[in-house]
Amino acid sequence: MPFSPTKRQKKTVMGAGAVVLLAGLNAPAAVGFAEEQYHDYKISQPGYKKKYGSWNTVDVPKEYRTNAIHAALLHTGKVLIVAGSGNSQKNFDAGTFDTVLWNPADNSFKKIPTPEDFFCSGHTQLADGRLLVAGGTARYEVLDGAVTRAGGLMRVKNESPDKEVTLKKGTRFRSPSGAEYVSRFDVKIPKAKRKFDISYTKSGAMKPWKTKVLAAEERVFVEAVQEGPGSVTKKQAQYEIVGLKGKDADNVYGLTEKIDMEKQDFQGIRAAYEFDPVAEKYIPVDPMAKARWYPTLVTLQDGKVLAVSGLDEVGVVDPGDNEIYDPATKKWKKGPFRYFPTYPALFLTKGGKLFYPASNAGYGPAEKGREPGLWDLEKNTFQKVPGLEDLDQTETSASVLLPPAQDQKVMILGGGGVGESEKSTARTAVIDLKEDNPSFKTGAPLPQGTRYLNSVLMPDDSVFTSGGSYDYRGRGASNILKAQFYDPAADRFRTAAEPTVGRNYHSEALLLPDGRVATFGSDSLFGDKDNTKLGKFEQRMEVYTPPYLYRDKENRPQLTDGPREPDEKGKATFKSPAPDKIVKARLMRPSAVTHTTDVEQRSVALDMTKTKDSVTVTVPKDRTLVPPGWYMVFGVDGEGTPSEAQWIHVAK
Repeated sequence: MPFSPTKRQKKTVMGAGAVVLLAGLNAPAAVGFAEEQYHDYKISQPGYKKKYGSWNTVDVPKEYRTNAIHAALLHTGKVLIVAGSGNSQKNFDAGTFDTVLWNPADNSFKKIPTPEDFFCSGHTQLADGRLLVAGGTARYEVLDGAVTRAGGLMRVKNESPDKEVTLKKGTRFRSPSGAEYVSRFDVKIPKAKRKFDISYTKSGAMKPWKTKVLAAEERVFVEAVQEGPGSVTKKQAQYEIVGLKGKDADNVYGLTEKIDMEKQDFQGIRAAYEFDPVAEKYIPVDPMAKARWYPTLVTLQDGKVLAVSGLDEVGVVDPGDNEIYDPATKKWKKGPFRYFPTYPALFLTKGGKLFYPASNAGYGPAEKGREPGLWDLEKNTFQKVPGLEDLDQTETSASVLLPPAQDQKVMILGGGGVGESEKSTARTAVIDLKEDNPSFKTGAPLPQGTRYLNSVLMPDDSVFTSGGSYDYRGRGASNILKAQFYDPAADRFRTAAEPTVGRNYHSEALLLPDGRVATFGSDSLFGDKDNTKLGKFEQRMEVYTPPYLYRDKENRPQLTDGPREPDEKGKATFKSPAPDKIVKARLMRPSAVTHTTDVEQRSVALDMTKTKDSVTVTVPKDRTLVPPGWYMVFGVDGEGTPSEAQWIHVAK
């Protein structure tokens, strides 16, 4: 049938044509306007949507617009959007920390009281459905040239084995020359340890005991009281603590080797909280032993959580003092020692090892911790893997455990050079961890070099990727307004509808229970091609509706009534009006994403049986394949159209 536009479409086409005619006579701007009109017309057509999908901007009331730094899908179907201070020094100084809870089902919003600055924290889904949030910001960076007071690390010693000491923020340390420095945070120094030295004579008799005292030590950042370079020192010295007297003054003191006026990096906090999706509030738990800013948290097969990397309380990348959180006790203990750059992507693999594809999102030297490999936590060994091209461009890359998770294939997409590098790569690569000697194989390239690419696992086993920029933080108007699907089986990309909002640094994307994808955030360094206008944080939210939702909507697969947990055999039965339509089922873990890093999402293939009115799925018992927690169950038809998700809890 020949195409026949409606009256409204005729006006659009005629208007665009008229503007194009005027453009030839008047101005290039008119051409741009005409192209925009035609683009809007084209993407609104049913045939276009059925092939490419569509984007819609979410209507967010002004009071709920925020600088989305972190996003997590909760088992209530709501999305937790965490800003903290939102990369705003003004908000940080005012103690204004933000969290918004969004319900995609009715597009409602709720403000959540936020007790700490969770800006650049870490998070992961716990086995009971709570979200663990740990770390964040203690202090914003001060760049070279802007430092007015000398600052640096003060090691605080306590030689008393009888009592611990707490020094409050504002404690003064006095150098031998009389210069004074002020601590910027509270610091608690444990009691010193007594060590008994037992020795024997040649005849075997025990000598009298000798007791040694091993001083306890903690670190704190200090700044000079006086402005200017007069307080700069590069000499090792012992500092008295102003106000302490007698034995306390003898036992507690500071040591430092360098206090200067160089750039002062962001500094982390120790705080940890669980967000309760039912009560919709943060609940404090024991803090970490180490302060962390830009850490990765990953849930392990036993439901415990490993916290890795981050900048510490003085702005230094953690050397490898990782920690493990036990949700049963709400406490942390020491984990296996290993160094990673900040926000490393670490995927739990079958057998319990963690795979590091070299994806990371920030701080650390270029020559350390940049090679991919398998980390055995029990033995604390790291088996490097070869084959990854553009190894110098894995920072700000995306990475996913490809669907289905049983295949044990990990993909890395794009990335850029370390720090503020202009480099970006279109390289993708996939590694099959089931091979005896696994190595990366270069895959289909992205359309162009891309950093900050958002990558989301879909119920049809594709990977949806969108946004990013080809330069650091979108410099030079380098945002990429493109999206595409990756087909793991065919190793190829296919085009998707183009987003209207650019997304780079501090952007997120995640799968919703209805099969759509929500995107948030973006923090461009500059807002113009010449890099003369400072960028603004992008507070618009967009939702992408995939092509599969523009097929036959009335005959979309359905899963309805079912249990909240599988039985002892791992089976769960859901009602369905047309089970024969469903050809496969997927168990999908909800996202917890920040800084292109999302180690939570995974898609597990489920064995399936059907009756005339039901579908029964079987959840694998291997918790290294299916970590404990809440999951979405999707039924998918032969064309790849998924049902709406049903939530199910997988216990430890």
